Amino acid sequence: MKKEARLMKRKPTLSSLKRKLNILGEINQFINRNLEISTTYSGIIQILEKSYPIKAGVIYLLDSGRKNLECVASYGFSRDELRLSFSVAEGLTGRVADTGKPVIIPQVSKEPLLREPVEFITFNIERELSFISVPISLDFQIFGVMNIIMPYSPTRDYETTLQFFTLVASALLQPVTVRDIIEHERQKLIDENVRLKQKLQDEFRFNNIIGNSHEMRDVLEQVARVSRLNATVLIRGESGTGKELIAEAIHYNSQRKDKPFIRVNCAAIPENLIESEFFGFEKGAFTGADYQKKGRFELADKGTIFLDEVGELSPLTQVKLLRVLQKQEFERVGGTETIRVDIRIITATNSNLEELMNEGHFREDLYYRLNVFSIYLPPLRERKTDILLLADHFMLKYGKKHGKSIKRISTPAIDMLMRYHWPGNVRELENCIERAVILCEDEVIHSYNLPPTLQTAESSNTTPRLTLKDAIASYEKELIQDALKSARGNRAKAARLLDTTERIMAYKIKNYEINVTKFKS
Repeated sequence: MKKEARLMKRKPTLSSLKRKLNILGEINQFINRNLEISTTYSGIIQILEKSYPIKAGVIYLLDSGRKNLECVASYGFSRDELRLSFSVAEGLTGRVADTGKPVIIPQVSKEPLLREPVEFITFNIERELSFISVPISLDFQIFGVMNIIMPYSPTRDYETTLQFFTLVASALLQPVTVRDIIEHERQKLIDENVRLKQKLQDEFRFNNIIGNSHEMRDVLEQVARVSRLNATVLIRGESGTGKELIAEAIHYNSQRKDKPFIRVNCAAIPENLIESEFFGFEKGAFTGADYQKKGRFELADKGTIFLDEVGELSPLTQVKLLRVLQKQEFERVGGTETIRVDIRIITATNSNLEELMNEGHFREDLYYRLNVFSIYLPPLRERKTDILLLADHFMLKYGKKHGKSIKRISTPAIDMLMRYHWPGNVRELENCIERAVILCEDEVIHSYNLPPTLQTAESSNTTPRLTLKDAIASYEKELIQDALKSARGNRAKAARLLDTTERIMAYKIKNYEINVTKFKS
């Protein structure tokens, strides 16, 4: 008996240590080449079987609730011999998962727990076996358990064997950690995707589109009607009127709102690239095509594609676009496979398509395909009542963006905004207000904060150049008008706001020919 005990504690030889190091190195290389967890673990057990005297092995991982162990890989067991799932409270494996302490059973036949149908439903024992169970853990947190079945040997140093399998179990942490990181990032992406979709849907609700003019109410009524349908829409209007905003409102209020919304500016894509951008290309289709790329139409499958400046398309691209409209199918550049898609097409243009059609620059059949439901966006100068609403909206938006507390726009500045003819439409107004917010030094946007283009003689009834006396008078008049607006036409209250007397206020009002009645509510 003493001789047997001495044999069991025999120190490992140099060749034995070298073999174990080689096994660990092979395991680490295999882990680095594989990411899928069950494939990785099955491969590790097979590496052990080929290089180390094991008869069978199984790896369990804790589920997300940390109450059950699930088999992720096994070797040497048939499906009838092994339990694939059991609770942490069951068997020796459950004890290891619960306590984090390894278990060594040199002789399975002498362990009553292993004869019960917990670890194994049934296991054909041809000869005496050893059972080793090692926790897969990091910083006292248990991730799973690795069980190894080996032929029993009275001369085996089980303490050294346990240390070896503990190192193997440590290597198993990397796939678990990678899996958890991937799952965490995947869940973050899902949550972010849901949040962004909700934000987009909130942003493009109809009541978030600024404008209460009769013209804009007509536009919104048309948008509400066509959003519920699957019709092709053509949005017309000058540059800067908000055609893309309307296209987004149609998509995010339609049944396709949870699917892709792909934007394409037809005028911004070079002629030689537009076909590959639209339809994608196959690997090797042309010099530099080292990979397969999906086109915008393919990316928009089940969703909506918005083609801005559609009047800029070349005749060749118009033919291919017509086919997509008719059959919802196309081929990638350099490919022969026909790709079918389910997309809604919304187009926009500031060009006169009828004139282009008459000149032969735009196909008549394509025109009628696109012009199923037409929405005309009026220019800003045709909906003057929306200017102040838009200006206030942009003032708050860019005040928040640039960290400024701006409360209002002065009366002279409003007058200047209302007199201007806005060739750049809403986009120009937005840029003007952002500039004014940046230049504003108090809580009010004044006329002198507006761009010089708005301060010409034509737009603001001022002379191109002012003397110092005239400039001071202009500023003083603006301050008085602002005070009268705040005081609702009450001269005494306006005088107190400017810290002056009512008599001086009356004199200034008469001198500057200010109409007080227009400020009274």
